[in-house]
Amino acid sequence: MTRKYIDCREFPSEMNCTVALAADSDEELVEAAVQHAVAVHHHVDSPELRAQLVSLFHEGTPPATAPQRA
Repeated sequence: MTRKYIDCREFPSEMNCTVALAADSDEELVEAAVQHAVAVHHHVDSPELRAQLVSLFHEGTPPATAPQRA
């Protein structure tokens, strides 16, 4: 099983979010990412949000320095 992550630092936001989440399974990572997106960024949990988040997953672990923004 390959560790995966999603990193808010890749995307501009009003709050300049610096959270990066990592997990050993897609299911665990998508649940954590959805909770973060809803609680912090005020998104609505939906199948579309979940699909979008999964499409942003990377293999490995988040870099220590901020990645280039999209």
